[in-house]
Amino acid sequence: MTLIKSISGIRGTIGGSPGQNLTPVDAVSFAAAYGTFIQEACPQKKPTVVVGRDARISGPMIQSLVMQTLVGLGIHVIDLDLSTTPTVEMTVTKLQADGGIILTASHNPKQWNALKLLNANGEFLDGDDGQKILELVAKNQFTFAPVDQLGEITSYHTAIDEHIDAVLAHPLVNVSAIRKANFRVVFDGVNSVGGISIPPLLEQLGVECIPLYCDPTGHFPHNPEPLKEHLGDLAAAVVEQNAQLGIVVDPDVDRLAFMDENGAMFGEEYTLVAVADYVLQQTPGNTVSNLSSTRALRDVTVQHGGQYFASAVGEVNVVKKMKEVQAVIGGEGNGGIIDPNLHYGRDALVGVALFLTHLAAKHVSVSTLKKQYPAYFMSKQKIDLAPTMDVDGLLRKIEDKYSTEELTTIDGVKIDFTEEWVHLRKSNTEPIIRIYTEAKTQQKADDLAERFVKELSDLSCT
Repeated sequence: MTLIKSISGIRGTIGGSPGQNLTPVDAVSFAAAYGTFIQEACPQKKPTVVVGRDARISGPMIQSLVMQTLVGLGIHVIDLDLSTTPTVEMTVTKLQADGGIILTASHNPKQWNALKLLNANGEFLDGDDGQKILELVAKNQFTFAPVDQLGEITSYHTAIDEHIDAVLAHPLVNVSAIRKANFRVVFDGVNSVGGISIPPLLEQLGVECIPLYCDPTGHFPHNPEPLKEHLGDLAAAVVEQNAQLGIVVDPDVDRLAFMDENGAMFGEEYTLVAVADYVLQQTPGNTVSNLSSTRALRDVTVQHGGQYFASAVGEVNVVKKMKEVQAVIGGEGNGGIIDPNLHYGRDALVGVALFLTHLAAKHVSVSTLKKQYPAYFMSKQKIDLAPTMDVDGLLRKIEDKYSTEELTTIDGVKIDFTEEWVHLRKSNTEPIIRIYTEAKTQQKADDLAERFVKELSDLSCT
């Protein structure tokens, strides 16, 4: 059982003891801290907060606790009920709310849930604001409203439809071209809110959608992280149904992955690469991804005459860098597309529409499209350390050892070699260092990761 508190919110496993798992007590405490934070930011009015959830089993319980806590503070709540993460983000700004809470543990299994916290821009809280929430939780001293000043809950049922309408109206989404392509698609909704958002979008795009696990029961039919090893049913269905591609999202629909006509993964890392390739053809400019994302995005960006920039890992960091460099597209290598034309948040709905527009314009199969991009391969490892280990000091030793190479130290240490790279970053929750590598072959990527596992192990003993 686990409870993790961080600047981006609280997540944990349901059940058990308060302070050690995500229990009703913890949900109420964190909701009260967030509500107090919102009230302090809006001293002249009664604030409004948008709340939505994915379909996981604990969602109704956690949502009820969170909403009634906000009501008890005197905050109005707009209840989206089942909704995607990007839909909640867009609704915050559409309704000019003062914040938002998304109840989702993203790709984590069904026993997990989380509170993800948004500001008035529909974006995740930054480090400073997140720290204020944690301080309020630690104090555990909240002032609730008297009976005549309680908040109210208003149901809002059209948010996903409005999100779809915004995607269809996107200037780079060519609905006519997609319709003419007569795409046949198998979509895996992992029995969460993807099942009530992606199929309606595909229908309006004129795409024949064969649904797989689209009943939002929260009983995930497989590990919900959209990785190859979890998607055997989708691969089989794509081939059996003679579909041009497969599509899969995570439970809250901010991560997106594709499968080609042969049931082979297009690659989560290449979701952003393909979408960026299309966007840059239409609107040349800069791109951003995090330090652990594929170098292929940089290559495609330079090919189109733009500049590529890397941020620290985390959506809030990608968004900050995108605004700083006025990027036309950005995201993360986990299949997260951030298109500022729509909003500053990872959004699988707009990712699907842009990818299909790109595919329709190319008049090629998904497998052929993949071959048009630089081929890189990743490896991911970790090294366990003693809890007393000085992780920052260990990373400084690596930095010193490779001081003549191209280094980036905004988030751990990334070393860019001529044809490969390694990114070493410490976990915020465990005494481990995560090791990400990329090279021109899988073997080289694996070898590079093993090399740094050994180097870190050796240095930790000195």
